[in-house]
Amino acid sequence: MCRELRQRGRCIVFTNGCFDLLHVGHLRYLEAARDLGDFLVVGVNSDRSVRTIKGPTRPILPESARSELVAGLHCVDCVVVFDTPDPLPVIQRLTPHVLVKGADWPEDKIVGADWVRSHGGRVERIAVVAGYSTTSIIERIKKD
Repeated sequence: MCRELRQRGRCIVFTNGCFDLLHVGHLRYLEAARDLGDFLVVGVNSDRSVRTIKGPTRPILPESARSELVAGLHCVDCVVVFDTPDPLPVIQRLTPHVLVKGADWPEDKIVGADWVRSHGGRVERIAVVAGYSTTSIIERIKKD
């Protein structure tokens, strides 16, 4: 699919995340990512990958539900679930024109940035929407 889009001159954008308990911060982030190109591919961490990153109590929602929710957003064109510690294999396979992460990630820590740049692409960092995070939502629910 990406090969055909590339041949038609379309700009492919890639981002990734856990997207556990989807919230407005996720939506605004993904909308901003989609605005950077013609086709947005979102990598969603597998359940095993989320547990490795976030700990044994996560994810709250299984990968099937998380990926379906993300795929249902108007700004998302394609979802890929990955089961590796990071999305580098997906990034290398897609070789997107634009790699996107939140501005809370230092550019030198963005996985795949060197690969994308070495293939003529660029890396963009999008401001995080203040007041929204899955962790803070979970903590608020536990407190209440």
